[in-house]
Amino acid sequence: MVFWIASVAGLVIAYLLGSTPTGYWAGKLLKGIDIREHGSKSTGATNVLRTLGKWPALVVLLVDVLKGAGAIVFAGWFYPWLHASSSITPPAALDLPSGVPWAVGLAGLAALLGHGRSVWLNFTGGKSAATGLGVLLAISWPVGLGAAAVFGAVLATSRIVSLSSMLAAVTAIALICGLEQPLPYRLLVIAGGLYVIVRHRANIQRLLAGTEPRLGQGNPVR
Repeated sequence: MVFWIASVAGLVIAYLLGSTPTGYWAGKLLKGIDIREHGSKSTGATNVLRTLGKWPALVVLLVDVLKGAGAIVFAGWFYPWLHASSSITPPAALDLPSGVPWAVGLAGLAALLGHGRSVWLNFTGGKSAATGLGVLLAISWPVGLGAAAVFGAVLATSRIVSLSSMLAAVTAIALICGLEQPLPYRLLVIAGGLYVIVRHRANIQRLLAGTEPRLGQGNPVR
């Protein structure tokens, strides 16, 4: 029982890492505003860029990426530590090599959920694309770099961040399924990629209507 309680506590920590409201804090510290009341009302780096400027957006982007990577690194350390702890006895049927990838996968999902539904912001937040990139880089850097490359290429040609993020998510799903990766990591990326796309549903509607703003066009449609 203690092992399972500690395991759940580990997921809560991963969620709290993801839920750190970087963009919200940037708005409060730099302009005294609630960024959720401006632009797209997201706390992600794109809305920070349009509302606060490029340097705050870059900082928010980097921190959001680190949140995702940090959750994976933490899980990769925490669950082996649980197994090795003399005061916590894991179930006999749960071996470390097969259990850790599942724990890491769940921690990644917790971080994505935390960014999109932050407990500190009444379960609002960003669209989890940057945090998702951090998760990807931590579990499989080739997948992360591939997704980042597609994001950059699409953004350079279209200047539409939402489209770039969604195509990067699709790319990550394709790469993780095509490469030799543990099943939990594949399920994490598939579920996480679909979550990122669902978080962009309002953007999808604007893309279909031809009203999705491009970088440099000012504030997005409310």
